[in-house]
Amino acid sequence: MSKGVTPQKEDYSKWYTDVIKKAELADYGPVKGTMVIRPYGYQIWEKLKKYLDDSFKDSGHTNAYFPLFIQKSFFTKESKHVEGFAKECAIVTHSRLKHNDDKTDLVPDENSKLEEEVIVRPTSETVIWSMYRKWVNSYRDLPILINQWANVVRWEMRTRLFLRTSEFLWQEGHTAHASEEEAQKESLKILDIYKSTVENILAIPVICGTKTDSEKFAGAVNTYTIEMMMGDKKALQAGTSHYLGQNFAKAFDVKFQDVDNKEKYVFATSWGVTTRLIGALIMVHGDDKGLRLPPEIAPIQVVLVPIFKSDDDLKEITDNVKSLMEDLEKHNVSYFFDDRKKMSPGFKFNEWEMKGVPIRLEVGLRDIKEKQLTCVRRDTSEKMFIKIHGSFNIVNKMLTDIQNNMLQQASNFLNSNIHNVNSYDDFKNIINNGGFVRCGWDGNEATEKEIKKETNATIRCIPFDQKPSQDLLCIYSNEKAKFEVVFAKAY
Repeated sequence: MSKGVTPQKEDYSKWYTDVIKKAELADYGPVKGTMVIRPYGYQIWEKLKKYLDDSFKDSGHTNAYFPLFIQKSFFTKESKHVEGFAKECAIVTHSRLKHNDDKTDLVPDENSKLEEEVIVRPTSETVIWSMYRKWVNSYRDLPILINQWANVVRWEMRTRLFLRTSEFLWQEGHTAHASEEEAQKESLKILDIYKSTVENILAIPVICGTKTDSEKFAGAVNTYTIEMMMGDKKALQAGTSHYLGQNFAKAFDVKFQDVDNKEKYVFATSWGVTTRLIGALIMVHGDDKGLRLPPEIAPIQVVLVPIFKSDDDLKEITDNVKSLMEDLEKHNVSYFFDDRKKMSPGFKFNEWEMKGVPIRLEVGLRDIKEKQLTCVRRDTSEKMFIKIHGSFNIVNKMLTDIQNNMLQQASNFLNSNIHNVNSYDDFKNIINNGGFVRCGWDGNEATEKEIKKETNATIRCIPFDQKPSQDLLCIYSNEKAKFEVVFAKAY
């Protein structure tokens, strides 16, 4: 256990916050519910952002930027959409401030009241579709494949760093298509990108599926999701992709002339992931020592800690590991040579353990004499000696091994905590103790609501890989199951 970090078993929520602060990922902002992402945390977001951005561009998407402020009237055009966000919207009513009469305070200038209030962006569908109305006339203008990297504001009442804050960072894709088939294909293509990114970069296994009508995105025809299991066996929605049908096109009157000169409404998608993925990274892989970062997402993949008493010692050590550092740099392996003089080796070991650096290499004069390095893996805490000569190949292979091992560890944890049950008593017992339940559901929204009311569990998704038998019954009503679903308590 690291000093100053609450053990997971004692208080998981407190452990989570302790790790974020001790690892210098983020802190609370001055305004309640806001978050400051510190440099180390932002480096993780930048790496994730680059991978996703490259994937989007490889699949034909381009980036654009739309305004932070949206006319309130836009939100009334798609009633289901506004219903989903109305309680979280921040509203701007005035354009400037002025001093009060005695100059002791600043107040809204009554002469600057806006003719129409504007909403601070909770999501961008409405403003983007107002622009698509200008841009789309013919089938030749389609498809439009646009992504935006931005911040959004949703005035959350209960906040938690990375997982739920009043303002957060995300990407949101918005596409317009000439056919339903093309739009549906786009929705699922994006979900595959999310799945690949989360599993291959974050080393987190996911369950893919469709949201129920009560859980889908406001204004969507279908919402597709990737769901993850956290270290406390709760679920976290990692990313969603929405098939919007023609709902927004009809609301904003976005039509096109098809190849037969017939006028049609366009078909649409939207999709997004947020900085909550960093929260997932912490909760899936972290331990009582702090972060454990998969090499693909770690800002620093290898840290070298020289153990020295004098400048001469440091020079000798540096000279002996210079070729290793050159190889690391040459092959784009991010490393840090921690030659800080005011911190003890023990302090440095604990710090880099807390920050989750995958590999720590310790080297002192005795190691130089033996022509070796002390190597410590963060994922397993395994300590070993490796020869300096040829050390790059060993380290490079170890990074791959760590990435694969962390995904395997997380997969084993997920699989061992997914339970197939046939009785509602068993269902409640597992939900109360933590875990996912895979079971039958009759497809009735009333059943879904009753289960949520009684257990606080929700249907995370209707998995794509389901194969419900003819004999499968609903876990609650005992009626014939329409779907096999995954239930869990969630963040």
